[in-house]
Amino acid sequence: MNAIELSHIHKSFGEFAIQDLCLTVPSGTICGLVGENGAGKSTTIRLLMNALRPDGGIARVLGVDAASPEFREVKEDIGVVLDEAYYPETLTVVQVGKVMAGTYRRWDQGVYEGYLRRFDLPGKKPFKDFSRGMKMKLAIAVALSHQPKLLILDEATSGLDPIVRDEVLEIFNEFTREEDHSILISSHILSDLEKLCDYIAFLHQGRLLFCDEKDRLLETYGVFAGTAEQLESLREEAVLGREASGYGGVRALVRREEVPAGLELERASVEDIILFMVKGAKK
Repeated sequence: MNAIELSHIHKSFGEFAIQDLCLTVPSGTICGLVGENGAGKSTTIRLLMNALRPDGGIARVLGVDAASPEFREVKEDIGVVLDEAYYPETLTVVQVGKVMAGTYRRWDQGVYEGYLRRFDLPGKKPFKDFSRGMKMKLAIAVALSHQPKLLILDEATSGLDPIVRDEVLEIFNEFTREEDHSILISSHILSDLEKLCDYIAFLHQGRLLFCDEKDRLLETYGVFAGTAEQLESLREEAVLGREASGYGGVRALVRREEVPAGLELERASVEDIILFMVKGAKK
């Protein structure tokens, strides 16, 4: 079973629209959802959680249509962390745990307390006095403590220092060691997604430009660095985006199979691929 299936989703907001979005996240995998601000990432997550209804198409989560009455039950199996954590300001983490115990049927207090210790969250400080990083750590602890099968994370690592971010990424990796556990994560920290994800999905202006295995993407593309004359000698379909570099040179994202075998290419990171594709789309 696929964890997520978006089939020909359309959603319009005036001049902006999600257009014919088809996206599949296989069970047991981690998919990174990337794109510039306003590309449609948060809208996609809201459609998945039935916080928005699509104008057309079907969103299935854990095998169930998100628009169906049965989806209320499925929400028990989904842990959600949004770009902001929302809890009553006067509650402590202990009180938040008591509220969640009355909310989720499979709430595991022991797991929750383990994450509180792991994240070093204070038991008596009210939520309103938490830093942004502490708020995100609490939201992650809650999401992981009711035995979810799917995590949907919208900028869940933002506001965390690099050491804690690395720890959180390891926790997400641990989560997907169960073969029926899956993650959809959006983030502007592309290095995190390159480290964590099995798949990368790239949204640009409401359209999905690609969704592919991360390793295949890194094998498919390379970065050319040289002169403009050298770049112009390549076939047009080989070049996806370019930029000027120092001393009259150029850098470009290219398809490895489309360039001569003797031409030396740099390794392309996920960030390189995304940024060059955006530049190519704006030409």
